[in-house]
Amino acid sequence: MLRDVTGIRYVTPLREGGSVPGVVEADDLGTYVVKFRGAAQGRKALVAEVIAGELGRRLGLRVPELVRFDFDPVIGLGEPDEEIQDLLKASGGLNLGMDFLPGSLGFDPLVFGVEPAEASRIVWFDALIGNVDRSWRNPNLLVWHRSTWLIDHGASLIWHHNWKTARTAAAKAYDASDHALSRFSPQPAAAAAELAPLVTAELLAEVTALVPDEWLADEPGFEAPDDVRRAYAELLAARAADIHERITLAPVSRERQPPPEWLRTWVEGKNA
Repeated sequence: MLRDVTGIRYVTPLREGGSVPGVVEADDLGTYVVKFRGAAQGRKALVAEVIAGELGRRLGLRVPELVRFDFDPVIGLGEPDEEIQDLLKASGGLNLGMDFLPGSLGFDPLVFGVEPAEASRIVWFDALIGNVDRSWRNPNLLVWHRSTWLIDHGASLIWHHNWKTARTAAAKAYDASDHALSRFSPQPAAAAAELAPLVTAELLAEVTALVPDEWLADEPGFEAPDDVRRAYAELLAARAADIHERITLAPVSRERQPPPEWLRTWVEGKNA
């Protein structure tokens, strides 16, 4: 089970993403980036966050802790933006929180380096979950304490937006030509040899069980939340078997340049 926390203070909205998550303090004295179910992407974005994030964590990737976040819109009454007020009012109850990483920096592939083995695991993982939102334009990676952390998986599992065509969509190739880590010589086949055997039926059942029933209820074409969970597990198991054979990578056009000395010194100071 994901931990349950309750929001006690709405701090600020994060306007970089289309879903406008917010930084919220909780009753466990922690601070979280909260993804709201009232956002335009709806509850399926939260489902994708849970399944992708918790699967990534169990495969050894660094993903901030996810929590079940109970939110009362009353704590956000001080927010002056009317659109955000509407979002908060539509999101009372159970939402999703992601541990806030203070002092983290947005990943820039021209500044930060990633070892080829780690790049391989992340590219393969993104192909597995069908993540369309990890490009060099919008990496959805953070650098925290000199390590790379994966965030924002709400745009993954894109096939679940139309279950009638899900099997066909999930069988398609994965285009990683503009992936944020494509310049770091990823080898998806090597990552698949390491990680694919770990994606067992038991692991997928464990991960999908973390999704709250209320986010899966009344899904067209399914009788019960457990039926939806099995559909996610079946598609992910099928992709894990051979997705590495269907990943398109861009050729590396030039050598990565080291960051300037001033920036490297500043980053090391921030992450000390």
